[in-house]
Amino acid sequence: MSPPEPVDPSSPTVADQQTLGTEPVARISIRDVPEYDLGEVIGRGGMGEVVVAHHRNIGRDVALKRMRAEKPSAENVDRFLREAKIQARLDHPSIAPVHELGYDSDGLPYFTMKRVAGTTLAELLARRTERVQRFLRALVDVCLAVDLAHARGIVHRDLKPSNIMLGDYGEVYVLDWGVARILTPGDKRASTHSDDAISFDGLTQVGALIGTPGYMAPEQARGEPVGPKADVYSLGAILFEILSGEPLHKRDTGEALASTLSLTDGSPSRRRPDQRIAPELDALCINALAMEADARPTARELADAIQGYLDGDRDVERRRTAANNLTQSARTALDAGDRGKAMRAAGRALALDPGSTSAAEVVMSLVVNEPTVIPAEVEDALHEDELKTARARSRRALIPYASIFLIAPMVPFLTVSDWPLLIAFFAAFAMMLVITWANVKVGVPIGVTLAGHTLTALLFSRLVGPFVITPMMLAAILLSATSLPWLNRRWWAVALWTTVTVALPFVLEWLGVFAPTWTLTPMGLVSHGSVFDPTRMHPNLIVFGHIAAVVLVAGYARRVGRDRSDAQRRMFLQAWHLKHLLPKNVNA
Repeated sequence: MSPPEPVDPSSPTVADQQTLGTEPVARISIRDVPEYDLGEVIGRGGMGEVVVAHHRNIGRDVALKRMRAEKPSAENVDRFLREAKIQARLDHPSIAPVHELGYDSDGLPYFTMKRVAGTTLAELLARRTERVQRFLRALVDVCLAVDLAHARGIVHRDLKPSNIMLGDYGEVYVLDWGVARILTPGDKRASTHSDDAISFDGLTQVGALIGTPGYMAPEQARGEPVGPKADVYSLGAILFEILSGEPLHKRDTGEALASTLSLTDGSPSRRRPDQRIAPELDALCINALAMEADARPTARELADAIQGYLDGDRDVERRRTAANNLTQSARTALDAGDRGKAMRAAGRALALDPGSTSAAEVVMSLVVNEPTVIPAEVEDALHEDELKTARARSRRALIPYASIFLIAPMVPFLTVSDWPLLIAFFAAFAMMLVITWANVKVGVPIGVTLAGHTLTALLFSRLVGPFVITPMMLAAILLSATSLPWLNRRWWAVALWTTVTVALPFVLEWLGVFAPTWTLTPMGLVSHGSVFDPTRMHPNLIVFGHIAAVVLVAGYARRVGRDRSDAQRRMFLQAWHLKHLLPKNVNA
């Protein structure tokens, strides 16, 4: 069948059909077949656009690419047809197959191909929500598709993330073969100038350099003829962006071209050491981005190397060398006092070479040996942990303070000698319950807490005397108070508070503020409280009160001791696990 008149001089011939392989693409005028229902535009370039089309007879949706210009030049038509011809001869799962090639009612060519759906690699890289492994697996498929093109004598010349699509069901497609070029048997390199087309920022233009700055190879940027190794450079630039999380060259066209011609270090790990890039992939990226085309691997070699990494193959010697370098960096950082950097370097060295005893020694040194100067962030973390411990102990102190109110039901059965003091006693302990609860929630100034403890100790001495039970209560208070970070680091403050609190009842009695609660007799020391009449108290009540006080203090002391024991146990367990995690001949 022939296209409608007038026939464009660049219309395809039988010879053109034969170049497509054993099964040439059918050339059918749209007037001679049932019409397509054309839908939305899903892609647009400088010369053509892609629309969704529904074939009524077959009942399937396809992607239809047609020319945008109403009166394109013969040269533009020829380029358009060459794209269909190139894509049709690449029968690979990652290249959308061409279904048919025809002419519309105006005599302009179109071709239909499989409609692919998904998200471009450029969009996914911008989101950074996917794992790197997914991108690497997709890149393997891209490399194999490009390797097939090279085997068929075709150079893509515009490989970039926006021309790679990842489907929702694992499909991977290499798009936009509009600037691809077929190499003749005697031509090992394709032109990079305006006999074809160029692609800048996703649009096709005419009359300048072919490719996308930032992804084109140096020889392509210089305008020299290019071969398959130019595509490998583009694949290396994509690999760099996948690994480092940023483009190899800046987006700006002028800066990208200048950077392409001058950049000699294609190492993503040196650009982004925080990404912890595997040395095998780092070396592979460097090789693919070599300035000299002959130094680059083939697309197949690139695919095999990435697949080998994904399969778990590791370059042991390269990893060992990288581990040794990192260990040396860790030692240098440790000598300089930068323990954080030393730990990061030593930890990565162990990840690369788990059998490295030198890296393990650095780790153990960092874990076991306390630094002379504690880093600020460690100080902050320690302070937070100490506050957490203090809150936990304050929470446990609520029970002993609340248990004092168990005396209240006994008051009607006792003879009260000093009601104001008894009321003050209960009020002081109620106040300490509030202070202790506040310490659990938000924290209270240390001075307020210590003053409250002093007051309760003083009034407690009025209840039972300053000897025997009162010192026991003070010991329990000290167990709680000394867990406070501020007080714990100031021995003089602990000694001063203890001395003042113990001496205060005796001083106030000596000054006559309080009635005496103890005397020395020929039979020994007699100690008693001033709130209740001791002569009217049953001996069993006194014994029970002493036992209850001792049990409460003992219970609180046990909880504090258990906390300390649990913390020490956790520390030893962590050290034991670390010791068995590291190489056997490293002494913990």
